[in-house]
Amino acid sequence: MTPEEFHVIRTRLGLNAREMADMLGYSAAPRIFEIERGKFAITPMVQRLMRAYEAGYRPDDWPAHADTLSRRAPQR
Repeated sequence: MTPEEFHVIRTRLGLNAREMADMLGYSAAPRIFEIERGKFAITPMVQRLMRAYEAGYRPDDWPAHADTLSRRAPQR
C-alpha cells in the first residue's frame, strides 16, 4: 500500500486524521499525516486494517458519521 492509497482510503471512509489514528491505535493525528507523506512506514497490520475497512468492516467504536464509502455510488 502506498501513502497515496492510504490517503484515498481514509478520505473515502470519511475519517479525519484524528479518527483514523484512533481506529488504527495511534496516539495522535500527526502520525496519519506522516504516513500519508511517506515519512512513516505502513505496517502490514495497518495495511490489513485499511483493506478491511475499505471492504466494509466496521468495529463497534466506528464513528457514526464516517460511512461514506458504503454510501458512494459505484465508480464507472
